[in-house]
Formats: sequence, structure tokens, C-alpha cells
Amino acid sequence: MYNFITLILRRFLQSSASRWVILFFLTMGLASGWKQAQADTPENAPSQLRNLLTQIDTAATQGNVKSVLQFYSPDFTQGDGLNRQTLEQALISLWKRYPQLKYNTQLQSWQSQGNAIVADTVTTITGSPSANSNHLALNTTITSRQRIVNGKIVHQDILSERTQLTSGPKPPRVEIKLPQQVKVGEQFNFDAIVQEPLGDDYLLGAALEEPVEPNKYLNPTPVDLELLTAGGLFKVGHAPSTPGSQWLSAVIMRGDGMTMVTQRMQVVNK
Repeated sequence: MYNFITLILRRFLQSSASRWVILFFLTMGLASGWKQAQADTPENAPSQLRNLLTQIDTAATQGNVKSVLQFYSPDFTQGDGLNRQTLEQALISLWKRYPQLKYNTQLQSWQSQGNAIVADTVTTITGSPSANSNHLALNTTITSRQRIVNGKIVHQDILSERTQLTSGPKPPRVEIKLPQQVKVGEQFNFDAIVQEPLGDDYLLGAALEEPVEPNKYLNPTPVDLELLTAGGLFKVGHAPSTPGSQWLSAVIMRGDGMTMVTQRMQVVNK
């Protein structure tokens, strides 16, 4: 059983590490030739922008890597250190494990900045259990900001993200308590609380904190599960001494299912 758990966790951490990557292509709403405007609401967005978001969602849902990448500049950069090549590698790897993902992107705001358009979006990604993912169901929500020049995304920042993977007939319902932002060196609490009564069930679990770095997207981190004496995980952490983004992951397993959640936490200067 331990080997099976380790395998699942490796897959989880790899997919959670590349989870938000899938939304890159959905979040661009740009085509050259649009009329420029100062800050505007989604309701006033150009029809070309709204239509393009729909087209990108369709291409991503179909798993068409070439169609997705045509919207990225050859010099594309990302706040976590990714580039166009590593984005392509992550998408190919992800879609092999989850071949039936569905994407839906909603425009939150947009504005013109000189010759560029800056668009904030929220993307949801859902995947039903499949043989390729050891029957794991996936749900991801990512808020991101894209800068587009001449119809190409030149830069992207992830503002927030949450990914949940579940398996089994009755995966535990888990509530995560984690601040979205902390200051460098600050102490914080990371709790993963199981919502249902345990009864006679045993809980296994693990918590993991790691920096968001390019090499983490394609190289999973192994995790060992331990027996939990309470109804969840309750950890106290300390933010690193330098600004950046951290991934906080919780894995909870009981007799009839498993739930794994990863959230992003921003570490900022005082």
C-alpha cells in the first residue's frame, strides 16, 4: 500500500506543480488591431477579446498544444521563471496524464497600456477520473495577469491558485486555512481540516511547503505519509527571508478515498 501511496503522491505533486500552466493559453485575450481604451470592465471588452478567450478555451480543452502556443511570444516570460519552451513541455506532460481536461476562462478586467493590453482572468480547469491519472479527479482555479503586445502574450503572472485532486468513492472533504500573502520571515498557520466525522477510520496525511521554481514544474517531490492523531493537518510555518511564491500542499487519505490540495502563498517584503 505504501508504494501505491508514494506513486499517487508523486503524480499529484508533478501535476500540482504544473497545474496552473494549463491556464496560460486560456487567459490571453488579445489580438492585434483592437481599439485601445483605458481601464474597462469585462462588459465593455471588445468582442474580439471575448471571442478569443472562447477560442483558446476550446483549443486547450482539445489538448492542441500548437494552437495554444501560437498565442505566446517567442520571448515569453513568466513570473515563476518559465519560458515558452518549458511551458510547452509542461503542457504535453500534463495532457498525457489528464487527456480530458476542460477549460473555462472569465475576463475580470482589462486595460490598455501604451501598445500593450493587460488582462486579468480567472480560469477553472476540471478533469474527470481517467485510467492515465490513476482515477484522480482534478479541479483547479487560477487567477492570472497577462501582458499582450501585437496579439502575443509576452509576460504572465499568477496572482492566486488552488488545485484539488481526489480519488476513491468518498474522498474526504478538506477545508484549507492558509493566508494568501505573508511578509518575509513571518509565522503563519497552515491547516487542512477534514469536515466529516472520522468514526473508526484512520487518517494518513502529509504537508509540504516548497518554493515555486521552474525545476519544480517537471520534477515531482516525494512525500511520506504519516498517521494523523487529529482530524486533519495543523502546521505552523515561517515564511522565507526573501520575497517570492510558495506552494503549500496537503494530502489526506482515509479508507474510502484521498484528497490532495495545493495552494499558492505570496511572500512579500515588509
